[in-house]
Amino acid sequence: MRRLISSILIVFAVGLSGATSPASADAHASPVVLITGANRGLGLEFARQYGDAGWQVIGTARKPDTAADLRETGARVMQLDVTSADSVAQLAAELDGQPIDLLINNAGVLDRNSAFPDVDLATVEWILDVNVLGPMRVTQALLPNLSAGDRKTIVGISSGLGSLAQNESGGLYGYRESKVALNMFTRSLANELRDDGFIVIAMNPGWVQTDMGGENAALTPEQSINGIRSVIDGLTPEDTGSFRVYNGGTNPW
Repeated sequence: MRRLISSILIVFAVGLSGATSPASADAHASPVVLITGANRGLGLEFARQYGDAGWQVIGTARKPDTAADLRETGARVMQLDVTSADSVAQLAAELDGQPIDLLINNAGVLDRNSAFPDVDLATVEWILDVNVLGPMRVTQALLPNLSAGDRKTIVGISSGLGSLAQNESGGLYGYRESKVALNMFTRSLANELRDDGFIVIAMNPGWVQTDMGGENAALTPEQSINGIRSVIDGLTPEDTGSFRVYNGGTNPW
């Protein structure tokens, strides 16, 4: 009888030591996406669609207390100001050890300036800080998390307005320059991380009906993000360093 009891206890103990707690199992049950600027516009739609698709969503906002719509998606809402090195460092510290499969550098700003003589260069500096240095800060800080993820994918939300080949109208100073710089960052990072299994792309989401795009834009956020997700799902290592379009096409640089 003692031998029987001992055997049962040993088997039970081995089972416990090899078991995975529900919490840890859930932590790795689905891929993880982190979306910057997720409290409105394209970022919010990314959070909705990835959440509905079963992903674990981490959505950042400068003011999480006002991100009610983002919270309703079920996303984990975290504070982030991409222009603040301290804020980025705090985010990375809170995510210590958290694998991230997909980083979407979505946070961005636009100033609708007109002729060049009227451009406020301080505003241009702000645009460049948000749209270029922001993605660089965030990506650099979260590289360990991305390296720990299975998919190792980084997407920078660019714009057709960042295409040198397609610029036939001028204007939008600061914004155009910021997206060109983001595209170059994408190409450089893709080349550097290629051998580590990363896929890094720039994405043209199209002209979308958001606060930035305006109500006359051609696409709804649902249409744009649905297309972008399809492109991301189909990415292969050969696509790294490319400038893609929401509809599956490739944008000229």
